[in-house]
Amino acid sequence: MKGYAWALAATAAATLAGLAMRERFDLVNIAMVYLLAVVVVALRESRGPTVAATVLSVAAFDILFVPPLGTFTVDDAQYLLTFAIMLAVGLIISGLKEKARRQAKAQAELGLAAETERIRSALLASISHDLRTPLAVMSGASSSLAERGERMSADERNALARSVFDQAREMSAQVDKVLQMTRLETGAITLERDWQSLGDIAGAVLRRLTDRVASHRIVVDLAPDLPLLRVDAALIDQALSNLVENALRHTPPGTVVQLRGRRIGEEVVVSVEDFGPGLPDAEIERLFEKFHHVASEGATAGMGLGLSICRAIVRLHGGRVWAERIAGGGLAFRFTLPIEPEPSLPTELATR
Repeated sequence: MKGYAWALAATAAATLAGLAMRERFDLVNIAMVYLLAVVVVALRESRGPTVAATVLSVAAFDILFVPPLGTFTVDDAQYLLTFAIMLAVGLIISGLKEKARRQAKAQAELGLAAETERIRSALLASISHDLRTPLAVMSGASSSLAERGERMSADERNALARSVFDQAREMSAQVDKVLQMTRLETGAITLERDWQSLGDIAGAVLRRLTDRVASHRIVVDLAPDLPLLRVDAALIDQALSNLVENALRHTPPGTVVQLRGRRIGEEVVVSVEDFGPGLPDAEIERLFEKFHHVASEGATAGMGLGLSICRAIVRLHGGRVWAERIAGGGLAFRFTLPIEPEPSLPTELATR
């Protein structure tokens, strides 16, 4: 209905313009005004409203301007050609627009298919590359236990068993990241927001990563005036964990990793800063791409999904995420979380 309303409005506008021009312009110029109205509708709407605009324009032009006035009768046959040209122009433009729309849709579908295939290929390549090492370790350790476990000391058997357990846990974590990335991209995750303290979330992250952070110096610097945040604590925990693990993975043992939180305006800015070797600008721009790996000495395997998951989680919360260099050559990964007005306590509780 909106398209037909446009057809009526365009014809009415052309009629008003024609009435204003009638005393000083020839009928052919007024016909061009109606033709312009048909072209405008054809460029905006589909074929139906275009035909309607053409019929309305021909009728208005014939009744109001073509002698004898007030009737559909046409004394001069040349105006029949004018009417035919109006209809032809409208239909041609409408057809060209529909063709362009179909081509654009087909191109978008091809682009989506190509992007899907690229992601699928990257995922398969990443899985085959990044899971090959833990599978080889697990295969070697388990075969050693099976073939000569009885001849090994208890410490050797425990070490091999621990190796199998650690690699299996790493593989499970990688698969979990793939599944979580899929849920985030398909909108299958619904935020379960509640009022949370950033200090509590950071504390839970560091406690869970106790074994991994033991080789680094972790400095926590959270401003005392940080407000409560209305967030999904589990997802923000995951985002912060990914940033901390990323810093641990790409910096040498003994390196300082600093976790900071500051209020800036109506946002809280959370930062994970490391003092490792840093990266070129081209690498920094690609850090949050899916399946992007950073080649750094001593870095452990990963599918390149941790930072992408972090970005998706932060965007779900209405925040921003980025990376930048800091003084000394390291990198800072930062994300923001919007501050919402804290709920007021009920009157009876506030007065106690």
